[in-house]
Amino acid sequence: MIGLTAAILVVKDSSCRKERNQFNLEVECLELTTRHWVTCAQRAPHGAGHDPDREMSVMSGTAEVLGAALLFLVFLYHVSIVFRYYVKFTLFLFLSLVGATAFIPLMLVRPRHYKNALYPAWGARQVSKLLGLQWEVRGMENAVNDTGCVILINHQSALDLLVLAELWPRLKRCFVISKKEVFYLWPFGLAAWLWGTVFIDRFNAEKALPTINSMGDIVRENKAKLCMFPEGTRHSGTTLLPFKKGAFHVAISSQTPIQPVVVSRYYFLDSSKKIFNPGKCIITILPAIPTAGLGKEDLNDLMERTRDAMLDVYTRVSEEVVASSKTDKQLD
Repeated sequence: MIGLTAAILVVKDSSCRKERNQFNLEVECLELTTRHWVTCAQRAPHGAGHDPDREMSVMSGTAEVLGAALLFLVFLYHVSIVFRYYVKFTLFLFLSLVGATAFIPLMLVRPRHYKNALYPAWGARQVSKLLGLQWEVRGMENAVNDTGCVILINHQSALDLLVLAELWPRLKRCFVISKKEVFYLWPFGLAAWLWGTVFIDRFNAEKALPTINSMGDIVRENKAKLCMFPEGTRHSGTTLLPFKKGAFHVAISSQTPIQPVVVSRYYFLDSSKKIFNPGKCIITILPAIPTAGLGKEDLNDLMERTRDAMLDVYTRVSEEVVASSKTDKQLD
């Protein structure tokens, strides 16, 4: 009962009366599609021997089966939010992997150079278009250009990879820190190493801290821009999680400014309800926060000021994109 199973996926998501009233119609449509699929398969002749007419009939029957299967999947994509969620996330992961690794031969020419990331960043922007995601970048006038800096971005989902793809060509000289396990996910790990990713052992503080502390010298001497997620873990709520201290240690030790970057809430994405719709996000580059003259005793105050500034913008732009999406739905 393929059609019935698929229909159950649809009603499983439905929490409102309107969706439940559509259940019988969806079952009927899916069962009709399934019966047509089975009928096409049964019409395809079987047997051995070379018979051009029979082979043509087999090919025709196979084409009809494949066509019915494709229509079935397209129909399922449009009626089941769960099916659509997994299809879109699978596409995102697969195409991101392809986009990151396809340019490895070019990146081998200048390994560990930050410009290598521009290749996969271009590919990731094409993935955004395919998924129906739009990104608006604001505040470019606030971007730090004459020195290195520590860029802090709120962390919501694996889709943040697409945010980096928008920032990389704009902010330039960017690199990231990642857990060492990512390096072993070849060929993606190799590509990440080639575009300058620094890998650390998150579960071994004795090994990780010296690496993080050395980032200050790289940021200051190379005028590099270290991108970090200060919350430390993914979170898609209406507020920001408490910030970790690592990024602020780097900023103070290098005496380079903090560049806050706020990404509006992914209202179109809900992993608990398996929702992944098209949507728009606003990426706001805030004015840099200087650290010149600050010491370790100023760290907590610096963290608080940075988080307050980011939270204020996060709340405001998230409300803006949600209101805009509701207006667009009303117009449609």
